[in-house]
Amino acid sequence: MNSNAIKKIFVSLLFISFCIKVTAQSTQKLWYNKPAEFFEESLVLGNGKLGATVFGGVNSDKIYLNDVTLWSGEPVNANMNPEAYKNIPAIREALQNENYKLAEELNKKIQGKNSESYAPLGTLEISNYEKGKATNYYRELDISNAASKISYEMDGVKYTREYFVSAPDQIMVIKLTSSQKGALNFDINLRSLLKSNVEVRNNTMMMNGVAPIHENTGYTVVPKYLEIKERGTRFTTLLQVKNTDGKVTSSNATMTLRNASEVFIYISVATSFNGFDKNPATEGIDDVAMALQNLNKAFTKPFDKLKENHVADYQKFYNRVSLDLGNTTAPDLATDERLLRYSEGKEDKNLEILYFNYGRYLLISSSRTLGVPANLQGIWNPHLNPPWSSNYTMNINVEENYWLAENTNLSEMHLPLLSFIKNLSVTGKTTAKTFYGVNQGWAAAHNSDIWAMTNPVGQFGKEDPMWACWPMAGAWLSTHIWEHYVFTQDAAYLKKEGYPLMKGAAEFCLGWMITDKKGDLITSPSTSPENQYITPDGFVGATIYGGTADLAMIRECLDKTIKASEVLNIDAEFREKLKKAFAKLHPYQIGKKGNLQEWYFDWEDKDPKHRHQSQLFGLFPGNHITPLKTPDLAEASKKTLEIKGDETTGWSKGWRINLWARLWDGNRSYKMFRELLRYVDPDGKKTETTRRGGGTYPNLFDAHPPFQIDGNFGGAAAVAEMLLQSDENEIRLLPALPDAWEKGSVKGLCARGGFEIEMNWNNKKPEKVIISAKKEGKTILIFGDKKQEVVLKKGQKLEINW
Repeated sequence: MNSNAIKKIFVSLLFISFCIKVTAQSTQKLWYNKPAEFFEESLVLGNGKLGATVFGGVNSDKIYLNDVTLWSGEPVNANMNPEAYKNIPAIREALQNENYKLAEELNKKIQGKNSESYAPLGTLEISNYEKGKATNYYRELDISNAASKISYEMDGVKYTREYFVSAPDQIMVIKLTSSQKGALNFDINLRSLLKSNVEVRNNTMMMNGVAPIHENTGYTVVPKYLEIKERGTRFTTLLQVKNTDGKVTSSNATMTLRNASEVFIYISVATSFNGFDKNPATEGIDDVAMALQNLNKAFTKPFDKLKENHVADYQKFYNRVSLDLGNTTAPDLATDERLLRYSEGKEDKNLEILYFNYGRYLLISSSRTLGVPANLQGIWNPHLNPPWSSNYTMNINVEENYWLAENTNLSEMHLPLLSFIKNLSVTGKTTAKTFYGVNQGWAAAHNSDIWAMTNPVGQFGKEDPMWACWPMAGAWLSTHIWEHYVFTQDAAYLKKEGYPLMKGAAEFCLGWMITDKKGDLITSPSTSPENQYITPDGFVGATIYGGTADLAMIRECLDKTIKASEVLNIDAEFREKLKKAFAKLHPYQIGKKGNLQEWYFDWEDKDPKHRHQSQLFGLFPGNHITPLKTPDLAEASKKTLEIKGDETTGWSKGWRINLWARLWDGNRSYKMFRELLRYVDPDGKKTETTRRGGGTYPNLFDAHPPFQIDGNFGGAAAVAEMLLQSDENEIRLLPALPDAWEKGSVKGLCARGGFEIEMNWNNKKPEKVIISAKKEGKTILIFGDKKQEVVLKKGQKLEINW
């Protein structure tokens, strides 16, 4: 081989290596060339319990800290309005008489307290003594190893910081280094918006505090809050420094490091929360002891070992799935610049992959604590009074958080929600009786919190029924139990935990429904989440009977409970009762506009483009409406979406992408996916050209606005839904593949029936498909008109050249 040939090979190898490096960066890293000024520009880390929001400032580095178990309040009194149910007959009578105004007013009597709030734990600040102009600034979040890093130069010295939050060691670690010996000089401070105190002893900083008892109302003006010993959740933050050189001193509540070259900061956090039904003050965990135990264990381990443990633990989940959407011509820009460029209509397939990967990263980082699922902001909240209390909004938002759990191979991250449902079933039994007069099963309503509150909210009659009065959360949430089973085939879980919860939700539905004038089963009273109708005589209201959303969720709940009973071969008598009720459910109605009716009657919506599309529940996340099995209903669903239009809030756009995917319209799904990634300026930023509305913030957080994490999860789930759809009997390949993704590959997506799929495609057609089975089973692979039956034993793989 001559020298020119060798040179060409060498250049080719260099080019391939460069491309691999660029692709890895552009699909696995968020990076920026300046510090974050606003929360929506920051980078977030988490281990499913401890959350950290890193700003990466030069003169002052601010890091918000959160703990997923730190909420206001205490165990809920589920029997707070014991005679509320006595109003149900009067509401039903008013509805039977078509007196909707009276029914609306009476419905307010079926209300209880509002939920508690997710609380901010504190802020860590690292204030540098060196003041000057930084050059070569770089800030990143590498979601392939769940670590953040910043670097910059000042006066000829290069400074670096590395951050991660470890699940196996329950610790946050920050490593600070300088290229010049003794160049690190800074102060460390901790503070909290909650009632707290800070002290430094023996090289350890401790912050102790307590969360408010009620929703933060008046909290900041309670002068002796810390003296109330038997109310509220306590919290402890411990910080300890390990330095190889330099000197550590302290004064009051500040820790100072001088003339150091390498410093490690260990942060441990704990609260006294000990379960939804335990008083966190009198029956709580010893938060100080727990924080100290985690700190001491981690402090004995070197940084490299802690990071190795962290990365290995994280990657066993994250590395299960990989996605490639083909070649891109997009330049490798800073993430905020990429998002702006993409918003202008430019191509960037790797940004689309990054967004998908980021959704999975966020779920791993925010959902690993049993009984405490990810809330409206995941685990990252800087506000004393967060938007919508950063609670569990159960008429869509908490469910949307978990749409990607099973199909993107993160089933373990689903467990916090599934165990939370068990908590809801406990308080929900009382709610079913006292608010709805149903003496069987359990019910849950619009909002909840860490205390598993299930009552309808509204501050005892002060709020509008259009959002406050809605009892169908149990029916919706029960379908998540079936999803977990049908993806994992874990019959032991279904028998021991899942089925009893599903049965309880179904029992409530049976007890709640009544028969209408046609002999059909309906709900009464009924609302359609957060939407309002206009009657022919002009009345605007929300309270009606037989709302489509209610019945769609009940259909799905009854159907899945029947299937669970059949799988377990139990409860034959109850199963027959469910089947009879299912057959009597008021059927779907198609309106004069060709749409799927939202209301019992074909009435106009007050807002025809309303962000909720709850009447389409049967299409997604349910699956009893499909283009193949129910073409008329699928077409009516399509018409409904067309009437609503594509412009909506972030989480709603995430839902609509999934709905279009279920209609097998890949290009419409992709259009809306691009719109979900529309650049939105941070909330506090005000300029002449401020960009607002639903979309994506510079740090790729979803903009409702303000920030809600559900759109991230819904958008990521939609990518998987475009590539793979399944039910208990079949797997459909590339069902909603857009033209823009004509070539690509994916590995690790999961399908119902306990299967995992790897495939590559070209010219929008699958080429090679590898299917593997978690349990013994059979399915049918479908692409277009082509079908292939597959029968596999547990652990077996089959490669098909399509």
